[in-house]
Amino acid sequence: MPELDEVLGGGLVAGSVNLLAGQPGIGKSTLLLQLAHNVAAGHKVLYVSGEESVQQVALRAQRLGTRGKDLQLAVSTVANDIASTISGGSFDLVIVDSIQAVGVSEISSAAGSVSQITNSTQLLTAAAKAAGTAMILVGHVTKEGSIAGPKVLEHIVDVVLQLEGDRYGGFKILRGVKNRYGSTNESAIFEMADTGLVPVDNPSAALLAERQVSDGSIVHATMEGSRAILVEIQALVNPTSYGYPKRTASGIDLNRVNLLIAMLEKRTKLKLADKDIYINVVGGIRLTEPAADLAVCMAIASAAKGMQLKKNAVVFGEVGLSGEVRHVPQAEKRIAEAKKLGFEAAIGPAVRSGKKPAILMPIKDVRSALNSFLES
Repeated sequence: MPELDEVLGGGLVAGSVNLLAGQPGIGKSTLLLQLAHNVAAGHKVLYVSGEESVQQVALRAQRLGTRGKDLQLAVSTVANDIASTISGGSFDLVIVDSIQAVGVSEISSAAGSVSQITNSTQLLTAAAKAAGTAMILVGHVTKEGSIAGPKVLEHIVDVVLQLEGDRYGGFKILRGVKNRYGSTNESAIFEMADTGLVPVDNPSAALLAERQVSDGSIVHATMEGSRAILVEIQALVNPTSYGYPKRTASGIDLNRVNLLIAMLEKRTKLKLADKDIYINVVGGIRLTEPAADLAVCMAIASAAKGMQLKKNAVVFGEVGLSGEVRHVPQAEKRIAEAKKLGFEAAIGPAVRSGKKPAILMPIKDVRSALNSFLES
């Protein structure tokens, strides 16, 4: 899994302790079984399951085709026994699934409590570092998306990886939150198939494959780590049937959307106070960078007026409260990705230095962007 290696940045070194966190049902166990199988091709690997029985893990391994003589399986929820196995064995990699299911025998509290998570992690970490064994701990996340358990859990380990995505479909994105061995600017994009998680060679093309050009549809050039990806942002604007208009956003922060709606009402001629507005980022991608502001604004305006972009263009740019379009990093990579997929233009802020890309159509504010690039 070359993309996973890029994210780890050399994190699977002897004695390193890595934490992989994610919501249930998005493929953590599948990813780890595939990783264990690939590493077992040249190293000795132990997979410790604390949540599933031997039969359950075996069935998944059979479906994925992840078997090998150097890949061993153990089922245990006692951290002391796991630590003894690590110390007495010659394993190159140990995977513990999951740290919330493991407890230290000397502590009477239930597994998953703060004291159990802290002491289990410290015990397993000490054993792995003493034996020179790389170890991956699986963790859960809360409903808010933060790693469950005490914050000290993230400080004890060397690498923190987070697997994000929609359990019902779409892409799975693996990103580094902390990495003592490499950069946290890399991300890996996977798609669930019958044979497990497979890397997506061209995520931009896959995300735009079913796109229909219509009002309210804008293609945005975003950055996932150091890679540019083109995603479709859709907007739907309808007259409200209620006293208070409804605003819904999927794949982007709703508070940011409300801020942009207020800016559009103040700085342009759009009247949105009596409109229900729905925003959707296609493909299960979640946008967190402010470079998506301009694309969201143009999608809302396009849907409200029933207009489309004049050109086959991608859009990016941060928008201020005065309506000005601000500089965003790595504009050249965004434009290069747009050219690769056949887009004729890129709408965004002017580049600060160097030669202006040929297809870049620089703008200074939102109002001029709407007036210049939307047509009926």
